[in-house]
Amino acid sequence: MPNNLEASIDIAAAPEKVWSILADLRRVSELSPTTLKMIPLGGVRDGAFTVNVNKVGWKVYPTTSRIVTFEPNRSFAFRMNENRTVWRYDLEPTATGTRVVETRTVDAKGLPGWLRGTIKVAMGGEEKFEADLVAGMQETLRKVKAAAER
Repeated sequence: MPNNLEASIDIAAAPEKVWSILADLRRVSELSPTTLKMIPLGGVRDGAFTVNVNKVGWKVYPTTSRIVTFEPNRSFAFRMNENRTVWRYDLEPTATGTRVVETRTVDAKGLPGWLRGTIKVAMGGEEKFEADLVAGMQETLRKVKAAAER
């Protein structure tokens, strides 16, 4: 069974500033090492559908998602339609700014069989794939921190 994943970072900036970076989907290619584009259809809002272009190594592939949580300055989450995982950013005010927690939650049904096979064959197996995802989450959060603290 795939694992739920988590990474977090403390940022010396107000939640409003951090939110303005995370909720600006035009910046996703600047922040994420694997997402080249995330295009919201009908605007960035709760329930919006997105079309995404992702890259892992030389492999480029499309995905789609739906924004399932959009609470300004607090929480942003989207559910991947292909694999049912939910990617979430929670912002918590701290004495010195904001703590951001990024999670990937796997649906109780797990990943579809075809995707588990793809991960095994094309992505180096589940353990490597998940380690790469966590490294990507940490990289994304470092980039959000750098942008917010400028």
